[in-house]
Amino acid sequence: MKFKFDHNNINVLDLEKSLAFYKEALGLVETRRKNASDGSFILVFLGDGETNHKLELTWLRDWDKPYNLGDNEFHLALTVDDFEAAYEHHKKMGCICFENKAMGIYFISDPDGYWIEILPKR
Repeated sequence: MKFKFDHNNINVLDLEKSLAFYKEALGLVETRRKNASDGSFILVFLGDGETNHKLELTWLRDWDKPYNLGDNEFHLALTVDDFEAAYEHHKKMGCICFENKAMGIYFISDPDGYWIEILPKR
């Protein structure tokens, strides 16, 4: 047997706000969408245009409070070809939530509080 990554999922409170964030902050674009026939959920898959890995955003109609992200340190990580330009872009957006200059990385936070690690291309 051989396993291969396909996608990661996160739940979002405001789908349009999240879609706008992921497009502006990371250049991720919608590749597929699934609307429940009863309107109870929407799944939107985002891609980077380079890899087959997708980020699935799940919006639930009946969910009306912020998600409890717990105390774990779950996060996504993306590499970028121009680390300094990305840093300046995210700084202007006001979404940098943690920096580790010694390691040469930083994290941004999405509208729901999920952290995304930004790594220089190595």
